[in-house]
Amino acid sequence: MLQNYKLLIQYEGTRYKGWQSQETTEQTIQGKLTRILERMTGETVDLQGAGRTDAGVHARGQVAHVRLNTRKSPEEIRDYLNQYLPEDIVVLEAAPADSRFHSRLHAVRKTYVYRIWNSKIPDVFARRYTAMLEEPLDVSAMKEAAAYLTGTHDFQSFCTKKKTKKSTVRTVEEIRIEREGPEVRLTFTGNGFLYHMVRILTGTLTEVGLHQRWPWEMPEILAARSREKAGMLMPAKGLTLWNIEYPKRPHG
Repeated sequence: MLQNYKLLIQYEGTRYKGWQSQETTEQTIQGKLTRILERMTGETVDLQGAGRTDAGVHARGQVAHVRLNTRKSPEEIRDYLNQYLPEDIVVLEAAPADSRFHSRLHAVRKTYVYRIWNSKIPDVFARRYTAMLEEPLDVSAMKEAAAYLTGTHDFQSFCTKKKTKKSTVRTVEEIRIEREGPEVRLTFTGNGFLYHMVRILTGTLTEVGLHQRWPWEMPEILAARSREKAGMLMPAKGLTLWNIEYPKRPHG
């Protein structure tokens, strides 16, 4: 009998082509997990993730769901996966889920973190997880600009897909910007994010921090609904899918 399972996954995205399986490469997170689960069950499985992270993006709290026909306990499923996964992917938890639970559709809140190493001196140990920027950032100006971007807006200017039939309206609950020594960390929490949205928001705020834009330009950029009006696309390696939240009932 098929049982739906919820998986909590961490990975370093450096050497992968993103989350989503692709016919042209085996180097995807979804692909690696799927192949091991199919070996375990001897059946075709459909593993679905909550966030389709891009090539080079990391995850601390990715969530996926999959229906499996197996006598293994959740702990045994987790341990089997971790036995065969490469060292830069780990399943933290496998738990039975409601048959209706869908990792993407039932997510109510996602948090992403973008890390900038703001120094002329690189950090060897942070190089895979941070974008390097030598010029000093004005964090106060970035916070002022971020205030204009929180709330419910049409974020089409901050998306690289030019034409989409789907709504580009999203609610960003919080953009928190903190400096800790040389590191500037931007934390984005919202009900969902468009393709490249966090990296473009970060790029735009970074340009404000470099005094290349004014904080009060943000409403104009939003109103334009044009990618050309927003800032640069930041490198993938600075981005981590931090956390995904679900309602406690009925699907979580």
